[in-house]
Amino acid sequence: MKILHLDTNHELLINQLNHLGFTNHEDYTSSKQDIEAKIKDYDGIVLRSRISIDKQFLDAATHLKFIGRVGAGLENIDCDYAKSKGIELIAAPEGNRNAVGEHALGMLLSLFNKLNKADQEVRNGKWQREANRGIELDGRTVGIIGYGNMGKAFAKKLRGFDVEVLCYDIKNGVGDANAKQVALNEFQEKVDVVSLHTPQTPLTLNMIHANFINQFKKPFWFINTARGKSVVTQDLVSALKSGKILGAGLDVLEYEKASFEDMFTSIMPEPFQYLIASENVLLTPHVAGWTVESKEKLAQTIVDKIKAKFC
Repeated sequence: MKILHLDTNHELLINQLNHLGFTNHEDYTSSKQDIEAKIKDYDGIVLRSRISIDKQFLDAATHLKFIGRVGAGLENIDCDYAKSKGIELIAAPEGNRNAVGEHALGMLLSLFNKLNKADQEVRNGKWQREANRGIELDGRTVGIIGYGNMGKAFAKKLRGFDVEVLCYDIKNGVGDANAKQVALNEFQEKVDVVSLHTPQTPLTLNMIHANFINQFKKPFWFINTARGKSVVTQDLVSALKSGKILGAGLDVLEYEKASFEDMFTSIMPEPFQYLIASENVLLTPHVAGWTVESKEKLAQTIVDKIKAKFC
């Protein structure tokens, strides 16, 4: 079987696939059109997010048996059409879930203790202790929306704190020893922190909007390490201005390109300008699952799944 690799990954991925007898070709620069012209020669694709795998691409891939996505989400792939053509979809959420859980916790603790703000002030010669008095996580209720690999990893990280952890998910029976599954109305009544861990689907696009935010009984802290397009940024900004959202840790933004590789343009949206200037907002460039360890684990997960299915 011949595999085409469209993004760079940990070297173990190609090395191990070579050892298993697969033929591996690399193309990290060609346009989507050029790749479509030759994709009929390949049995498998391995990629991150550089190009979208749509109906036209899949029709050109007449011998394709699998698509390996070195990451968690599959939104850059027309999954239904791929499945209708008998193509196996292989993702690796197990590979970076721990990294995401740690990043979400780090963001939350940084916001609670004003670490980013205080660091910048000290670097600029300001020594303001009272203005940087933090708050403690213990005794609060943390709510997790989406209780799959990522949500479970975050809940596991919270076990060392004296907190109640609630989860809300469209699937039934996903709660465990680390989080109690509740209905949405109970979730919105009790939580002090909301951490988003949902995939990008038609159901989750723009799911965090003004009406949803205003249904929460208490002001809350918001963490998003999932997908930027799940949040209406203008509504998030309005909630930050009103105090309904006390602070936000955002690893993802709705303004990202589909490849997640870039975002900045010559004109920055006004809501994003507000986020940049806000002391109670922490921003990172879509790196929650992007650790030294996760790079290796993601690649190993893809290799293991290909081996289990095709060897």
